[in-house]
Amino acid sequence: MNTPRTIKVMLVDDHNVVRSGLATFLRAYEDLELVDEAKNGLDALNLCRKRTPDVILMDLMMPEMDGIAATRAILADYPQVKIIAMTSFEEEELVHGVLAAGAISYLLKNVTADELAKAIRDAVSGRSTLSPEAARVLIQATRPTEQPWGDLTEREREVLNLVVQGNSNQQIADVLFISLATVKAHISSILSKLQVSSRAEAIAYAIKHKIASL
Repeated sequence: MNTPRTIKVMLVDDHNVVRSGLATFLRAYEDLELVDEAKNGLDALNLCRKRTPDVILMDLMMPEMDGIAATRAILADYPQVKIIAMTSFEEEELVHGVLAAGAISYLLKNVTADELAKAIRDAVSGRSTLSPEAARVLIQATRPTEQPWGDLTEREREVLNLVVQGNSNQQIADVLFISLATVKAHISSILSKLQVSSRAEAIAYAIKHKIASL
């Protein structure tokens, strides 16, 4: 029977109590070995030269050098290292930032011991693990962004463009070969859909969001 190879793990966190808890957790698994601890990203970068860990559990909010900068710096020199971001925060910029820097996984610190052990083993095998919160952030980011003109119809956009150019309702009716009442109905609909209360606000909105130009 083959004995699983030992995975060398480094802890990077500026809170002593967190490092202590994680160290205790690692000792409970025969295939996980704690090789060193660092209190910030700069320390971690320096220790990598001596310890060459397989996996780094990386906090994100730290002094001297934060987790995102450290992840980027470490992977530039040691691309074989797998970095698992571990944080108490789920802000979108943190998720995108550390994953863009090269972290393989993103976990919140409320993860269970067995879930973390599995994430470490998966990381060594090249498999990512994302907390549900991080996954939600990434899913939302892939959704098409809402168009600034909302659900304006093509005709309403034509009317809005003519309004921005300074045309009166009658002039718009003449240009589009529609009745004055229809123009007024379109403008009322435009104000409602853009959630503005006046013609002037509609013009300002259209220029700001580049829906139309002067």
